Amino acid sequence: MEWLKRFLLCSCDAEEERYLLLRFTRQLASWEASPDAMASSSSSSPLPRRAGGGRDGVHLKERGLSPLRSRGIRSLPDVCPKEPTGEGRGLHNGPSVVAEHNRWTVYSSKVNLPAALNDPRLAKRESDFFTKTWGLDFTETEVMPSFHLPNISREHFGPYSQEMTQRERIHERCKTICPNKDDVDAASSITTNHDKSRAELEQVPKIFMRPEFALEDPATFNTVLPWSHFHGAGGKSRDVASSKLLQEKLSHYLDVVEVSIARQISLRSEAFFHAMSSQHELQDRLQETQQAVAVLRSRTAAMDRVMCQGPLRALRIALTRNNCVKLHNKLKLMAAVHQTQPTVQLLLSTSEFVGALELIATTKEVLQQELQGIHSFRHLGSQLCELEKLIDKMMVEDFSMYARSDLNRNLKEEPQVLEKERLESLVFGLLRQRKLDFLDIYSDEMIAAAKAIVYQCVAERVVHIEEIDTEVILKLADQMRLMTFPQWFELLENIFESFLLFLQRIKDTLNVIRNVVLQVLSSSHKNRLLAETSSAPADVSQGPVALQGEAELAYLTHEGLFISDALNEAQQQQESGVAGLDQRSAAGSRFQQNRPEAAAEGDSSSGISEVSAGREHGFISGENPMPTEMELNRVINNLQELLYVASDVSHDRCVKVLTARAKDGSLERLSSAEFVSLSQAVEGFVRDTEDLCGRRSVSLRGALQSQANRFVNRFHEERKTKLSLLLDNERWKQADVPAEFQDLVNSIADGKISLPERKVSGTEDRKPADFLLVNGQKYAVVGTVLLLIRIFLEYCQCVNDIPSIATDMLTRLSDLLKHFNSRSCQLVLGAGALQVVGLKTITTKNLALASRCLQLVVHYIPIIRAHFETKLQPKQFSVLRHFDHIMKDYNDHISEISAKLVAIMDSLFEKFLSKYEVKAPMPSACFRNICKQMAKMHEAIFELLPEEQTRMLFLRINACFKMHLKRQLARLGVSNDGGPQHGLVVVDVAFYTENILALKSLERLDLNMAEIWEQKR
Repeated sequence: MEWLKRFLLCSCDAEEERYLLLRFTRQLASWEASPDAMASSSSSSPLPRRAGGGRDGVHLKERGLSPLRSRGIRSLPDVCPKEPTGEGRGLHNGPSVVAEHNRWTVYSSKVNLPAALNDPRLAKRESDFFTKTWGLDFTETEVMPSFHLPNISREHFGPYSQEMTQRERIHERCKTICPNKDDVDAASSITTNHDKSRAELEQVPKIFMRPEFALEDPATFNTVLPWSHFHGAGGKSRDVASSKLLQEKLSHYLDVVEVSIARQISLRSEAFFHAMSSQHELQDRLQETQQAVAVLRSRTAAMDRVMCQGPLRALRIALTRNNCVKLHNKLKLMAAVHQTQPTVQLLLSTSEFVGALELIATTKEVLQQELQGIHSFRHLGSQLCELEKLIDKMMVEDFSMYARSDLNRNLKEEPQVLEKERLESLVFGLLRQRKLDFLDIYSDEMIAAAKAIVYQCVAERVVHIEEIDTEVILKLADQMRLMTFPQWFELLENIFESFLLFLQRIKDTLNVIRNVVLQVLSSSHKNRLLAETSSAPADVSQGPVALQGEAELAYLTHEGLFISDALNEAQQQQESGVAGLDQRSAAGSRFQQNRPEAAAEGDSSSGISEVSAGREHGFISGENPMPTEMELNRVINNLQELLYVASDVSHDRCVKVLTARAKDGSLERLSSAEFVSLSQAVEGFVRDTEDLCGRRSVSLRGALQSQANRFVNRFHEERKTKLSLLLDNERWKQADVPAEFQDLVNSIADGKISLPERKVSGTEDRKPADFLLVNGQKYAVVGTVLLLIRIFLEYCQCVNDIPSIATDMLTRLSDLLKHFNSRSCQLVLGAGALQVVGLKTITTKNLALASRCLQLVVHYIPIIRAHFETKLQPKQFSVLRHFDHIMKDYNDHISEISAKLVAIMDSLFEKFLSKYEVKAPMPSACFRNICKQMAKMHEAIFELLPEEQTRMLFLRINACFKMHLKRQLARLGVSNDGGPQHGLVVVDVAFYTENILALKSLERLDLNMAEIWEQKR
């Protein structure tokens, strides 16, 4: 009846709650005893009786007894399970369908009446008439309009609405002014009853209306029952009267509350009786439900006994078996982990660093994932980390030892790569541990080995030279300087050959390292692509491809595992479902497969090969933190750079050999042939290293160029000094031309601008010639010019042998030609030979011979220029302008010599003709002397100069003669008037003409002597 209590409390004011609850409780007890009690209680008077007494001193009115009904009201059973009480097994006290159905009864359930009466399926409770009457299955449908009824619209009511509008307004106005009498009476009645009830309740003190009212409180008790009334001055009779008065007052308060409660119940009696009838019906249905649930529970218990307990027992046994298998596998895994350190020591004893690292990594992974929290392995992780650091140091030291032994062994020893499998294993291990600086170790060992190569070559060579005492002379540079050039050159060639073998060995070793890096890079790239593009089923379908690559890599990196074995092992792993697991399970299973076999067999080779097979699988599957693709590409670039460094180091050591030899200037004193052989050897070594390493090193070329510059300076200074000495001792007389010089000139004419090979015999039998024949022309030369021709051929020969010094040689040769031109001018035209050589005078023959020598040099300058042009780069053609300047200087010098010859005769003409007189006898002595001097001039130059140059020279001399003769005749006043003086002059002129034309090669010379006479105006 809790809902009814709440309902009454909600309908009363806060002040009436406690008295209503007290009165309703007593009334309800009488209703349970007899349903007619409610009717009698409604007719009872609320006034108290003084004659009767009741419980607690409260007297009520007498109620009539009504006969009992057929049955009393029973409490509803609880259908909900018992709630947990917080005890140890509180969660198991509720009903169980399977195991505890026999212990549950209908009296164990409780019910909440509002929950039983309310239907949660109704969205709106009995709000719709059709749903209330015909059930929830009723659905509203659209009613079709009747075809027999007219379509009534709003316009049909228009006249009626207009007619009634005015009446409605009047009615509303009257309604407002005069309200309805019934409404006023009903409202006044309700208001009166409510006010009356409130007035009666206001008689009850407020303390009884408070929520915290409790007689247990001393202050509340003293307020309700004031003891001052019982212990006053009136005595005992006064106390009795006061207690009766207080009892009457409290009874009155109780009656007031009971009347108010009865009034509220009378207003809601219909709903109350309806609830009571519904409760009886609900109780019957719950009893039927209890019986059905009991039958269901019995049947469920039978099904549980027959069909469930057996299969559940089988499942429990299977689960127990699986747990035992897991425990067994875990114990096997623990046993394998326990054997990790001995196996690692076994692998390290055979230098299987990669297998040991893979085993350590797998063990650490298993410890972190599969065996985490096991107390016996709490220190194993730190021990493995220390062991891994130790392996790192061992790998670095082993790689250093390998590089040292590989680079310092005999260069002619085969094979080129020492212990290829060991090198691959070391590189794999260093890459796995991200020790990417191992190339620096190789570089240091390479530099030390290069130094050792030079020392070893020098030591081996010095042993065979008796002149060098190694106990006295300790330094290698001093020992090399004591060698002769052939000995030193042979040593240099040996060093070149050793370094070529050294570079070839380094290249092969670096190629092996590069192949390992490329394999790791390719495997990492493929693994990343598979991880990005494939899902779990795709990984299973592509498993053979990945396993094929894994087997191939295992075959390449370990000799103990063939492709077929690797494929079989990979196929077994795939069929057993390993490919469908994650990487952690794969690592654990692989570790569990490898370790027990190695421990059981005790064979080192089998254990090592199994771990090595797992090593390559670790590289491909990406279980270990391998370097990134960027780092691997950087390693590949560093390998190429290391090869370049090897080439540079080799060149640097050879440069030191060159500089040690050239320290005392011995290389500068080499002959042209020796320096050319040195240059060719160096160029060949540089070319071979460039083809081998793919890089052009400049250090050795630079050192050779420096020595070449010194050689060119020394070469030029020697020849310039030699030419100066020849010129200073030259007497400017025609020299005989040896046959070898004629052959030299002939080879130049054939286009061979080089020194011919010396012939052993044949040249001594040929006599020297008087003239040098060049393209059919005779050249009378001095001995210095012959040697000059050989000298500039030596320059050309050096350019042929050493093309890199072409520009230097060109400038030096131009300087040499300029020096010859200037020095010959000083000696001949400047008469320097008078003091230097001791000549008495510079004759016309000396002048003509000097002119002819200069002409020979001018003939060869274009040939030399064309030869140098073939040796120069197009951007270097600007230096060829030096030859143009030299050509101009030489031609000017030749012109000056010709002018000097004319000037000599001009001075003679002026001397003789100034004393000329026209008188007998004829021819005169003046003309005889002039003709005599002209004959001497012709005799001096005729054999030296070509006929054309002789005629041109005599034409210029004849012009000077005519000028002086004309001037003298004008001074004497002789004219061509046919007089005696004119006749005498004509006789002299005829004598002059006859003598001139009688000279060789001058027969057809046009003297034009008529120009001596002045033209008449």
